[in-house]
Amino acid sequence: MPVPSSVRLARGSSPWLAPALATAVAGLVRSPRSRRARAIAVPATALAAGMLWFFRDPEREIAQGRVISPADGVVQSVMPWKDGRSRVAIFMSPLNVHVNRAPLAGTVTSVEHVPGGFVPAFNKESENNERVVWHLDTELGDIEMIQIAGTVARRIVPYVPQGAKVERGERIGLIRFGSRVDIYLPEGVEAAVEVGQRTLAGVTRLDRS
Repeated sequence: MPVPSSVRLARGSSPWLAPALATAVAGLVRSPRSRRARAIAVPATALAAGMLWFFRDPEREIAQGRVISPADGVVQSVMPWKDGRSRVAIFMSPLNVHVNRAPLAGTVTSVEHVPGGFVPAFNKESENNERVVWHLDTELGDIEMIQIAGTVARRIVPYVPQGAKVERGERIGLIRFGSRVDIYLPEGVEAAVEVGQRTLAGVTRLDRS
């Protein structure tokens, strides 16, 4: 699965990607002289190719609209919340791009890491998983977004700190491997997506005019 030259690699990918590439290169270089190296080279090269695909970070033409999707994936649920907001949960499989983007322009008022478990991100119990809670001060008021780790995804990498100003669609973080992103739409903002719909970060509009 080659990565096109126009596609960048995600920041925060090197701790996983570098060892896989190094092992693959070493195995390929030594394979003509070593049976053991040949045995290692094939799976190592496949793993490195998979890592390159997983950590791809394509450029996007950012969509118009008030609220856009922060994540690639599939809408898992759209639920009314107790305080009048609506929660849109987006499940990200290992095949999705895992760089998350700002749903609106604004100022990051808080970035909070919350320790927790690592049950599958599609499970109801994932509410208690390891996560990073974002709050953005936007034209619609406070917007809450939560990056949730899954069974395999055990590392969330924020790209921007508290106090930073972000543009709609700007890259703000990475979740390594399958996971979930929740965004809470303010009261009065109707969701324009449905359960089962595929989303693209920075492209799919979440709110209805």
